Amino acid sequence: MLNWSWNRHDPQAAPADGGETNILEPTPPPIIESPKKAKLALALGGGAARGWAHIGVLRALDEAGIEVGMIAGTSIGALVGGCYLAGKLDELETFARSLTMRRIAGLLDLTIGGGGLLGGMRLTKRMQEHLEGLSIEELDRPFVSVATELHTGHEVWISSGSLITGLRASYALPGIFEPVKCNNRTLVDGALVNPVPTSVCRAYEQPLVVAVNLNYEIFGRSAVVKHNASVQPIDDGRKKPEDVRVGLTGTMVQAFNIIQERISRARLAGDPPDLALHPRLADIGLSEFHRAGEAIDRGYTETMAQISALKRMQEVFAR
Repeated sequence: MLNWSWNRHDPQAAPADGGETNILEPTPPPIIESPKKAKLALALGGGAARGWAHIGVLRALDEAGIEVGMIAGTSIGALVGGCYLAGKLDELETFARSLTMRRIAGLLDLTIGGGGLLGGMRLTKRMQEHLEGLSIEELDRPFVSVATELHTGHEVWISSGSLITGLRASYALPGIFEPVKCNNRTLVDGALVNPVPTSVCRAYEQPLVVAVNLNYEIFGRSAVVKHNASVQPIDDGRKKPEDVRVGLTGTMVQAFNIIQERISRARLAGDPPDLALHPRLADIGLSEFHRAGEAIDRGYTETMAQISALKRMQEVFAR
């Protein structure tokens, strides 16, 4: 049924004798705005060199027109997420794709007697070229980097202050990079306590949380094995992982792999995301930063495969 109103001012409808007349005309129907699609809150997980895959994830989301409303990042997830929100993803990708084993060696500054094998200042100088003086509050969307307080084991959420300091603290892998001193706290890699920080996004009351887990297929289900401590080896003709000699650094990295994967599984089971992305990265080692191109492409491929699901969830969580 149409609603009608009186038109008292139509000159063409005025009678010849100058008197008033009333003309019925329909009132336009009200305009109903479509609900806005929910923005994604991204929880970008740690994983050292595998973390270059986050660049591909963000590229795919931008290409599909899916808006990111917040980022919480751990370790390299914080590095990539912070650069993205600062508008420096292009520069970071160019840097990552340019890395070779020789260039990586040139960025390492060995230290003796410090809290890690590497001081990290050469990497910091590279970040300063693009992020110097930028604070987290200046970013146009919420950003949180996750770190660990060394002396207490507390999980530390850095949501204000120097962006560079927040990133350095989040990726300060124990034994590799020196801890970061910040406001009377000694901070190290956040992957020790929260490798994939979906809980941070939940705490910020984000409606649609998407996690990027870089360690999903590294160890499978990590079964419990009943083992015989006999000194007699069992020879089944296959080469075993223990036959390969592992150095000090390799042992530290593999141990960190195990810790990170186990904690990720436990934390995500208790506080699952609405959707999780699992780029296939099992063959890329934590220290193989020179394989950035492969990792970026795999992150892009995994995300594009989930674009339809992400768009449907945006509509479901629309506000």
